[in-house]
Parts: sequence; C-alpha cells; structure tokens
Amino acid sequence: MQQATVEPIRYDTLVQDERIHASLYTDPRIFAEEMEKIFYRGWVFVGHDSEVPNPGDFVTRPIGTQPVIMVRGKDGTVSVLLNRCAHRGTTVCPAERGTARIFTCPYHGWSYDLSGDLHGVPYPTGYNGVFDKKANGLTRAPRVASYRGFVFASFSASGISLEEHLGPATKLIDRSCDLSPEGEIELSAGWVKHRYPANWKMLPENDTDGYHLGFVHLAMLKTVGSQYQRFVGDEKSIKAVLRDWGNGHTEIDWAPGFQQPFEWFGGVSEGMVARYLTTMEDRYGKETTQQRIFDGPPHALIFPNLFLGEMNIAILQPINVEECVQLHTPMFLKGVPEFNKRLLRQSEAAMGPGSFLLPDDVTIASRNQVGLMTRNSEWLEISRGLNREYADAEGRLVAHVTDETTNRAFWKHYRRVMQEQ
Repeated sequence: MQQATVEPIRYDTLVQDERIHASLYTDPRIFAEEMEKIFYRGWVFVGHDSEVPNPGDFVTRPIGTQPVIMVRGKDGTVSVLLNRCAHRGTTVCPAERGTARIFTCPYHGWSYDLSGDLHGVPYPTGYNGVFDKKANGLTRAPRVASYRGFVFASFSASGISLEEHLGPATKLIDRSCDLSPEGEIELSAGWVKHRYPANWKMLPENDTDGYHLGFVHLAMLKTVGSQYQRFVGDEKSIKAVLRDWGNGHTEIDWAPGFQQPFEWFGGVSEGMVARYLTTMEDRYGKETTQQRIFDGPPHALIFPNLFLGEMNIAILQPINVEECVQLHTPMFLKGVPEFNKRLLRQSEAAMGPGSFLLPDDVTIASRNQVGLMTRNSEWLEISRGLNREYADAEGRLVAHVTDETTNRAFWKHYRRVMQEQ
C-alpha cells in the first residue's frame, strides 16, 4: 500500500505580519518540529555557571524535552551531557543538583566520568572482549558556550555562533551583570517550578507584553499601588517602551518611567546601599554608577527560553504541546550579600506560588489554551501599534508599552527559524 504524502507545514501562512494561526499552540506536529528546529538546532539557555562553581558540581534539567546534565569537569570547563545511559536509555542522574565524581546508572551500574566518558561496566567479560568503551559514553552537546556566566547549548554541531544568536541583546545580559560591583550575578537560592496547562510559547510572549498588566494583574495594582499609569502615559507620550532586539529577543524597558534611583528595588534607605554605592563608584565611576542604579535590571526575553525578569531569572521548559514548566530564581548580585534577603522576598512576592504576578499569568495562559481549542476562530491578532512603532538610532524597533511590537518580533523570528530546512 502506498503511504500517503505528508504535506509540509506552511509557517509563512500560519505566521503573518499582523496575525497568527491558533494551530501554532495546539498542533502536536508543530510542537515536534519546534523541538527539532528551535530547541535542538538552536542555542538554548541551560543554566548559569554559578550553579556549578566547583569541579563535580552539576544540575539537571531539560533542553526541550531532552534531559541533560550541566556539569563542571575536573579542568573547570562546563559540559552539557545527555542524561541517558548508553546501555538501555535509563536516566543516569535523578538528582536535580549535587556534586559527583562519577555518574552511575541505577539500572545496570554503567558509570561515567564528569566528561561523559564511560568509566566502568560491571561484569565486562560478558562482552567477549570486543566492547568499545569509547563509543558508549554519554552523548555530549556538540556546542556549549557562555556569555558572562550564562551557559547555552546546542545539539547541532553546526550553525550560527552564540555571539551571532545573541547579537546586540548581549547588552540586556550586561545590564543585569553590571549591577554587581564585581560584574557577576549568582544563582544560588534554588529554583521554584510552576507546571501549567498551556503551550510553551505563551509565557515568552507574555513576558514582554505590556498591554495585559492593568487587567491581568489588577489585584496587585489595587493592593500595593503601582507606577503603571505613569509608565503607560496617555499613549501619546513615551514612558516605558518596548524594544525588538532582533533574533526573537525582546524587552520592556521601564527605565524611561522611573523618577528616582532604585525604583526597581522598591526604594532603599541610604544606610542600606552606602557600601554598595561606594564599591560601585570605585569600580565604575560615579556617573556610570548613577545611571545603572537609576535604570536597574532588564525585563527581557532571550529567545527561546530565558527570561531576565528584572531581579529574577526564569527558564521555560516545554513538556508537550499543551503543557509547560517555568522555573524561576532570584538574581543575586555578587559582592552584595546584604541585598539577598530582600531579593528573595521580592522574588517570592512576584513569582512564587502565592505571589502577585506569575499565578495570574499562568492562569491566563491556561485559559488561552482552552479558548484556542474552540472551533471557527482560527486567527489571533498581533497588529496593535503597527502604525506607530519606529526604529531607534541602533536600528531596534521601539513602541509604546501597550503595543504588540514584541509579539510580532517573537513570531517574525519564529517564522524564519521554522522555515529553515
């Protein structure tokens, strides 16, 4: 019997400049292609090198739906290994984090060193002396690279470099790291996981969507007050802005709406920041320090799965076409341990399970997923503000905070990647 021909998915049809098709969130075949083209061929954020500070330190988490181990080797380099025994496919390392000298499969005891090479096989004479240990190590991600401690990996041996993928959006990572007097951040508080019934793309879209804030997060605005109206303005004046950094990287920049330093930190007393300011000024100079403490950290998406949520870091982990996990942790500034307690409390209040922000967002995402299953409503609008966005001096598209410029930027890059053969 002749097998039916499967027509290729036409992403140029499904992703248009002003609208997108609902099947992009609901079709399992599209999800499978996203894993291959976005999460396995491209650069994906895995973790931060502060999570594995010493040789043998490791964390486990997925790239797409593939479980991996990020581990620091004896030589100090960070590797990303597929968390799958070469023998029968068992997950080798079940722990989320820890320190090890070797990884031993719990099924038949095959063991691997920190570089993924096969270390030992129980009862080796059963292989009649022809077993090739070198060919049976843990699969290594062929490309691993980092920028200022942010570790990215790709399962493809070829393709653009991490530098090309990040492009000018390295400035967003710089903005986080440069708030530290030592120029580094630390992710040492542990991660909180939220599992929710929605497609993985919904939260990356939402992360730099300024239009929803006054509605989805209304309870927060009524309870604690907010500068939101000051940021939004009257649609004629520019306060906070959206930016398209290219390659799917997007941002809401709140700084144009700030009126004083440390608004991003909830305000501070002079005593609380005195040592910090002195240390910062000694390293960067007074003028640069003043600008940094005024502007604060970024609120930005690094495509496809890293969210720089001001003083939080979040990772998106797809599970299937209708389910996803978000991990988040507070971003500590190296050299300023006195800030950590407040940063931890702020993270709990913004993104914890009983917080003001993330539970609202995942609830809306789950409602979106249900709504997209309805019949006779195929298209979703992303045209807001198309007539008023403009290019700045660096060539980035800029728009009012309530526009959909960042949504269009996400989907424009998505379409290009998904059309690649």
